Order: sequence, then C-alpha cells, then structure tokens
Amino acid sequence: MDKKKTNKTHQKNKKIIKNVENEKVIKLKTNFSSKNLICTKKLKVTVIVTLLIFILLLVRIGYIQFVDGAYLKELAYQQQSINQIISPKRGNIYDSTGKALAISAQVDTITINPKKITDKDEGKAKALKEKVAKGLSEIFGLNYEEVLEKVSSNSQVETIIKKVEKEKVDELKTWMEENEITVGINIDEDTKRYYPYNTVASNVIGFCGNDNQGLSGIESTWENILTGTPGKIVSSKDGSQQEIPNTEETYISAENGSDLTLTIDLNIQTVVEKYLKQAVEDNECKRGGNVIVMNPQNGDILAMACYPDYDLNSPYTPNEVLAQTYDSLSTEEKSEALYKMWSNKSVAEGYEPGSVFKLITASVALEENITTTDKAGDFYCKGYELFDNPGKEPTRIACWRPEPHYDESLREALCDSCNPSFMQLAARITAPTLYKYYDAFGLFDSTGSGLYGEQNSIFHKLEEIGPVELATYSFGQRFQVTPLQMITAVSCIANDGILMKPRIVKQITNTDTGAVTEVEPVKVRQVLSKSTSEKMKSMMESVATIGTGRNAAVKGYSIGGKTGTSEPTEANKEEGYVASYVAISPIEDTQVALLLTLYQPTSDAGHQGGQVAGPVVSQMLSEILPYLGIPSDETAQNTSNSNLIVVPDIRNKTITEAKKILTNAGFTCNVSTNGDENSTLVVNQTPKPGVSLSKNSIIMLYGEDNNVENSVAVPDLKGMSLSTATNTLRASNLNISADGSGVVIAQEYSKDALVPEGTVIKVTLKQTLTDAH
Repeated sequence: MDKKKTNKTHQKNKKIIKNVENEKVIKLKTNFSSKNLICTKKLKVTVIVTLLIFILLLVRIGYIQFVDGAYLKELAYQQQSINQIISPKRGNIYDSTGKALAISAQVDTITINPKKITDKDEGKAKALKEKVAKGLSEIFGLNYEEVLEKVSSNSQVETIIKKVEKEKVDELKTWMEENEITVGINIDEDTKRYYPYNTVASNVIGFCGNDNQGLSGIESTWENILTGTPGKIVSSKDGSQQEIPNTEETYISAENGSDLTLTIDLNIQTVVEKYLKQAVEDNECKRGGNVIVMNPQNGDILAMACYPDYDLNSPYTPNEVLAQTYDSLSTEEKSEALYKMWSNKSVAEGYEPGSVFKLITASVALEENITTTDKAGDFYCKGYELFDNPGKEPTRIACWRPEPHYDESLREALCDSCNPSFMQLAARITAPTLYKYYDAFGLFDSTGSGLYGEQNSIFHKLEEIGPVELATYSFGQRFQVTPLQMITAVSCIANDGILMKPRIVKQITNTDTGAVTEVEPVKVRQVLSKSTSEKMKSMMESVATIGTGRNAAVKGYSIGGKTGTSEPTEANKEEGYVASYVAISPIEDTQVALLLTLYQPTSDAGHQGGQVAGPVVSQMLSEILPYLGIPSDETAQNTSNSNLIVVPDIRNKTITEAKKILTNAGFTCNVSTNGDENSTLVVNQTPKPGVSLSKNSIIMLYGEDNNVENSVAVPDLKGMSLSTATNTLRASNLNISADGSGVVIAQEYSKDALVPEGTVIKVTLKQTLTDAH
C-alpha cells in the first residue's frame, strides 16, 4: 500500500513542476531569429571567394616559378654577388717581318665606390666627398662639378676616367697616401691601344674606340679574332651590399685575343708611302692617291697605302688636308669628312681604270685566238671611231692623241695605247665573251680580302651593252672597279693565268697557347693559259721599254707596265682625271705587281698616267726590288759607277785629320764646330759612311761641341738637266745620285722638304716623252 502511495505522490510532484515551468514560458507572435546561427547563402559566397583567391595565388606562384623564375633568380644572384670583370688583352697586329703595328699597353681605369667615401658625421662626410672630388679633378684634369656629382651619387660604382697612364696612377696613389684615403677609390687594370708608327698603313690597320672595340680597318673586320673573351671574379655580398669576407670566390679567367700577322712588309709600306705622299703633293692631286703592291704568286698584299692618311693614335684629329676646312663644316659634315679620311680608297671606292684595262681586253683576245701579238696591220687607227646613233649624229670616240697611229699589231696598239685599235678588238671579241672573262677575273665580285669597307664593281648589265658601251669598256671607261680588283686581275695575268685571292692576314697566333694558324693562300681559278700569260708579259715589257710606259723603267730590272688615264664624264667634270700605272717585275717569275692611282692631278706636269704616275712607280720599284733580293741584270749597270767614290768613316777622328782624308778622296768638306779643329773630334757626318758619291760631293762634319745637323729645303729639280740639278743641289749643300739620262722627271724628296745638309737626293732622268691614256 505504501508503495502505491509513494508512486502517486511522485507523479503529482512532476505535474506540479511542469505546470510551474509552463507558467514561465513567454510565447512570441514574431518569427524567431538567432545571431549564433550561420547563414547558408553567405557561407557559399565566402567559400567561392576563398577558392578564387587560392586559385589566383596558385597561378601567381606558378607564373613566378616557371615564367619569371630564371629572371628572378638572376636578380637575386646580382643582389647577392659581386662580379668583377677581367678584361682580356687585345691581340697585337704585326707586319710580315714581326714588327708591331698595333699593340695593347697596360693602363688603368679609375673608379669609385661613393658609399664608401663617407663618415658618421654628416658634415665631415660632405667635406670628405668634396676633397676627393677636388683631388681627382685636379690630377686627371676633369670638371670638378661632374666629379663631385659622381662622388655624391648613390651608385655602387662610378667610373671617373679610363685609359690612365702609369705616371698619373702613381700621382693618384701618392695623393691617397698623403690624404690617408684607403677605401672608395679603385685602380683597375685595363689596356690601351697604341700604334707605334702613327700614320703608317693607317687606312689598312684602322683603330679602336675607348672600349678597345675595333671601329675601322683590320681592327674592325678581324674584331672577333683580336678581342678575346672577358673573364670575371664572382664573390658574395650581404644585405647592406658589402662584400662578405672569407667567402668562396669563383674565378673565370679571360681568354686573350689572338695576334695577327699581316702580309704587309713595313719596309715596303714606308717606301711606297714616302713616294705616294710626294706624288700627291707634287702633282697637286685634289682627291689624293693610293698604291697597292702585291705578290702575284700567292696574292699577298705587300703594301697598301692611301694619301692623305691620318694618325691612328688620334683618329678624330683631322689630318693636314682636312684641317684646312674642318672648322667651317657642320657637325654632320665633320662626321662625313672623318669617315672619308679613315676610308681605304684601295677597296672602298671604285674608279675608272682607263687604259690599264686594255690588258684585260688584250688577254681575252689572245686566249680566244682572235688575234696574235705581232700580226702586222691587224688594226687601223685613223684617230677616231664612229658609231651609229639612230636619229642623231654618229657618236665619235677619239684616240688619246690627235695624230692617227695608222696600221698596228696588237703589241704596237698596246705600246701606243691606241683607243681605236682596242675598240675594233672589242667588237671582234663581243660583249658576252668579254663578260664571261670579266667574271672569271673576279671583276663582278668583291675580292673577299678581309679589308674594311670593301666595295664591289659597277658594270652595266650585259643586255644594256651596245656598240658605244662595248667600245668604251675596251679601254677601261664608263664602269668602275676598285684598285684591289684591278691589281688582282693584272696579277692573274702575270701569274701564269692563275687568279689568287688577295691575302692581308697570313697568321693567327693564340696568345694563351702559342698555337699558330696559317691563313693559306687561296687559288681561285685558272683564267688564262700559261701561253697567254707569257705573251701578255712580253707585250707589257715592250710598253715599259719602247712604249708609253718608259718612265717606269728601273735600271738593271725587267719591268712590264701599262699606263692609264681616265677622263670624267660630262656630269662629273669636277672629279677630274685619274692617272695610273700598273707594273710587274721581273718579267720571268714575276714576284711584284704594283698599281699606283692618282686622283685629279692639277699641276703643270699634266694628268697622263705615264708622265705623272710612271716616274713614281720607277722610284718605288728601285727600292722595293733590291730589298726583296730580286737579282738585277749586271749588264745593265751604269758604267759611270766606276767613277763613284765610297764615303769613308771619319768619326772619332780630329776634324783636321778627317778633312785631310776626305779631301784626298776627292770630296768637299763643310765643318760645323766652334772648337780647335786640331783637337775637336768628329762625332757625326752626313752622308753616312759607305755611300757612293761622285767627285766633289759635299761631306758635312759635326764636331763634339756642335752636333746639331743643319737642315735645308730641297729645291724643285723637275725638268732640269743633270748638270743643272747637280749645281742647284750643291748650292744648298746637298748631294745628288742620278739614274738615267735626259731631264729630271722625279726626285726622292719633294720640293721644300727639310733635310740635313749633305743629304743625297736621288733623281730619275728620262728623255722627254709624250704619254698616252
């Protein structure tokens, strides 16, 4: 019973509690909303945006990793490393005998680290920077404000000056020691290009810019061989851009440039430059001149010169000719004038070769069996040729001289340089055949010599060649070739008909290993038969002995030659005539071909090649042939040599004793001394011992108290007889060495050139001769 009561009581209590709780509940008539619950819509937006951002981040990371990775890696490397460049040494340039024509000397570059030129005190830092700027500007002659701007910059490195000579570097070091400056100023090794012979072969060698990069000549065309490959030293730096000490360095050595050995012989080069300068000045050649000496057997260029030339060590300084008008030119005109001054006319400018080109026409005719060398009356010169010109008057092309040559063989036509005969010959050959041989001679292509600025020829197209064009081509006018193309073709004629590629570089030497690479001669093709070559050389010898080229003869040597004179077109009258002469020697086993070209001669001597260029060629060959060891014909020696007296060596003897020796030998003495002749010793004499002179020649003696040679101006001897020239020179205390007979047509030194008293002046005499084109 009690148990039942208990259960009823418990249930009653639960009901009472439930009623009490229900009484506390407040019922709301609005919908329920709680901030503690998440909105599904907003959640979706948030998730999508988050995913998009994540995807964009992944894309960006991928782009940085795979697209910009290499670039950023390089930036990081640059920020964390210091690269010190090691400049390679530029290769030297030598002549064929081993003489240095271009060398790289050790110099220095001065740089600063502006951030290291400082002090904790701001005022002291400013004063220090001003002090450094003042010191650097005074030592190197620089603008103070510009140097101060560099010293005060925020750059890591600033270059102050390049190519500093040792004496200036020593001055800087002394200044740094005196002012106790040990950091912030750097002296880095560098090289500077020097040209020991200044103007010699300037248009061939060319020059380098401030960064040692070739800008002209061989320095430019052979840049890849000469320049080498830079090396570097790599070290690490910290976040403040300072070098981290004791870190590992990476050293990559520089590969130095290779040396070049040219085919040019300095001795031959100086000979032709001397006479070229004289020829241009004496004949007042307004557009200068050039000369090429080649070995036909291998294509070696033994000498190549232009005049006016320029100083390779100061290429931006106008030469004497350009300086006369340079200041009046505009900026653009000055640049053009300098480029023209640097230009190598031998390869960079075409010209009309004139009658020198008759050698090509004649050789084609012989090779094609169109004629023979000595067929009498094969051609007829009436002084001109007429060519039909539909609707107009016939075109009249005259010979170079008003009087006809009448009947001629090919040899006679070449010796007389007869234009009508060669016009007739070209008509027989025909234009297609001539063009075939022009191509074979290499006249339609540049020679590939490796010389800077080489240009090609200018010819009409074959289909444009009519009778008039064919006629003018026969004697070398109304087209253009370069002098190098012309002498290469003539060398082919002289070399048994074998065309050789011109060669200017014959050796390349690796300066790091010493390995030598030979640049072998290149045989291009056989153009003519050996038989044709021998016939042509025989006719060229006739030109130089009995024809219009006699002025180029050299005593004791067999010479073959051809004169050339081309006249300007009506549209280019201002360019004037071009006088030229091509020579070969010896006739058998030819080893030298020489082409001299003079542009716009304006002197009273005329403009014809034989008169203007021939004597100069004779002067050049008279020194070149003996130098090359080419034997002369002893039977051709002048018998008057037996009357010459050899000058004895009287140095270190008293003046009295020297005068006695010289007087007994037949000489005249002039003494320069203030002392007692019985006790004063001779320390110098002009001419030097060993020279052969005629009787009564003047010997200048210089005592030990007055050893300064007196200079005199060389008189103009052109047109004088031997006796007149001798007396004229002796009046100026000068001696004479004569070759030939007749009147003086050439002299070793130009008029008004200053030479020491007693100097021997070589002159060439020839009988008066009317020349041809």
